[in-house]
Amino acid sequence: MTPRASWLALAAVLTLTAACATTPPPPPPPVEAGAALPSWLDAALTDPARPATDMARDANRLPGETVLFAGVKPGMKVADLIPGGGYFTRIFSKAVGPRGRVYAYVPDELSKLAKREPAVNAVAKDPAYSNVRVLLSTLPAFGAPEKLDVVFTAQNYHDMHADFMGPVDVATVNRRVYQALKPGGLYIVIDHRAQAGSGMNAVNSLHRIDPAIVRREVEAAGFVFDGQGDFLRDPKDKLNVSVFDKSIRGQTDQFVYRFRKPGRASR
Repeated sequence: MTPRASWLALAAVLTLTAACATTPPPPPPPVEAGAALPSWLDAALTDPARPATDMARDANRLPGETVLFAGVKPGMKVADLIPGGGYFTRIFSKAVGPRGRVYAYVPDELSKLAKREPAVNAVAKDPAYSNVRVLLSTLPAFGAPEKLDVVFTAQNYHDMHADFMGPVDVATVNRRVYQALKPGGLYIVIDHRAQAGSGMNAVNSLHRIDPAIVRREVEAAGFVFDGQGDFLRDPKDKLNVSVFDKSIRGQTDQFVYRFRKPGRASR
């Protein structure tokens, strides 16, 4: 082999090696309503420690499909951003298991308005969910004690734009989420859909947000759009009333977006 041929061969090997080192793992497969659940996830959903009120909401929130789409698996480190009462916190706790960890991140902006102990504290204090830790700080200070596999927020992204929350510097929040994730980590955003092109008009009045705004803001932080789930779509929702209206509460048309931090996952 000539010197030139040797160099070309070496270059080809190095190029292939570099490509393998930077290619992210394949994304979780598409998930639709009624998908078969692995045994560890079925056990998380039928966990006897879950409140009956949570289980009653499963038919509308489809937590099994949601967890599969989010790529959450046993052993992972997950942050539940703005966890509310801990509906998903409990599910994540059992899904990641004893080798995993769940960080319930409660924003100071919200807890100061509530003027009471965060409801999710009750989950962290329950021995059944000993792998849950509550983090309390401002939204733009988002972070965790260790690198995360998944950051998840459901039905609350629009709140970061709402007047009652400040509003928050959402661009900084998304950058902090990016920094908190491992390479290849996932950022999951679920929220109530507003009419396309409505901008921020529905955030305060209807508690909805245009999905295009979410995608634009999250991608600006460096994330790559990794897919969307249609299992929470509801064509009966005309998108013109508040999500708290009795006619639509619990049955809103929601978008489910998955974003990936570029890089090769360490798992």
